[in-house]
Amino acid sequence: MGSAFVRGGVRLGGEVSANGSKYVALSALPAALLANGPVIIENLPDLSDVRVFCEILRKLGATVTFEGGIATIDPTGLKPGIADPSLVKKLRASYYLLGVLLARFGEAEVALPGGDDIGPRPIDQHLKGFRALGAETSIEHGNIKVYAEKLNGASIYLDVVSLGATVNIMLAAVLAEGQTTIVNADRGPWIIDLANMLNAMGARIFGTGTETIRIQGVKELHGCRHYIIPDQSEAATLMIATAFTGGNVLLKNIIPTHLDAITAKLRETGAVIVIHEDSVRVIGPSRPSAVNVKTLPYPGFFTDFQAPMSTMLTVAEGTSIVTETIWEERFKHLEELTKMGAKARIEGRSVFIEGVRQLSCAEVTGTDLRASASLMLAGLVADGDSLVHGIDHMDRGYERLDLKLNSLGADIKRL
Repeated sequence: MGSAFVRGGVRLGGEVSANGSKYVALSALPAALLANGPVIIENLPDLSDVRVFCEILRKLGATVTFEGGIATIDPTGLKPGIADPSLVKKLRASYYLLGVLLARFGEAEVALPGGDDIGPRPIDQHLKGFRALGAETSIEHGNIKVYAEKLNGASIYLDVVSLGATVNIMLAAVLAEGQTTIVNADRGPWIIDLANMLNAMGARIFGTGTETIRIQGVKELHGCRHYIIPDQSEAATLMIATAFTGGNVLLKNIIPTHLDAITAKLRETGAVIVIHEDSVRVIGPSRPSAVNVKTLPYPGFFTDFQAPMSTMLTVAEGTSIVTETIWEERFKHLEELTKMGAKARIEGRSVFIEGVRQLSCAEVTGTDLRASASLMLAGLVADGDSLVHGIDHMDRGYERLDLKLNSLGADIKRL
């Protein structure tokens, strides 16, 4: 478990750029297997999850190179088979192989997904979609199995908005015969960007960004070159870090409309947000004001923003109420923050946070990637040097966040 010393009492300042989207990366890599030739993905973040997925693809027979933010995937050597369970269990997005291999070979077997410990990860909506397309599904000995002699387009209603299920059904449906309709689909920009990539490969996908996506199946897909969008979760974390420390930072290489929810909440805390075409300047308040937050599917307040935002609210003036509707165990960072003097009372899916004037340094442990990043941010404003464990979790979703913060004036030293 990686650890880092974090010097407290800093105020961030300067300029920094966001990397490519983790969510697009982890759907674009398996999507490349649907092509009949090489696919080049640019602006790919160098994350541990991305490197694990590249290795999974290699073991399935694809040729994969990844260097300097550019990955080339040649799937011509791809063979049907069981994805390496030891690698699959390291990340949740491995379940996208189900839709891809089902579309390519008519069958797939993948271990149940891993990833962060933030609550149950039901795959019922994924399997419901596969069955509607004509597949048989089962879970045996910890593995998910899907099989179909032929995939046919269908109308699929998702009982809950699900990023994973929307992606998986899209990946399976692009090569199905006829039209597939996904109702109550995820509307996030990551879905739009994946569809843009698949359409560049020859798919026919319409309506992304709305609640209803239509997919007209095609016989085959070809290679393409795709530049993925910036990561709004990383961008939001950097915006919160700036406001949290009372700093002044220009965040570049972003799409400001993807950050509307966090922009609105930070303004409520007293931060000044100046929006430009592809950048945003954040000027933090001397002390943030308390606000209420409720996580919702995009375009609502994204669940990934919750941990760093609720961490900042521990020093806000007044009492804040944060409600987490997506992941039921995403308050573990607040339990650790009580070691730093935070006052937080968890009641079911909500937490009541009574702001204190300053956090004190402590030894804390992050149990998932957003929690680890949030505890690092808490260390920046504490009254001394904090020791944060679990930094390896953070590397799953941020490309060396510690170095970016150091470039803005932080003093973070990995052990």
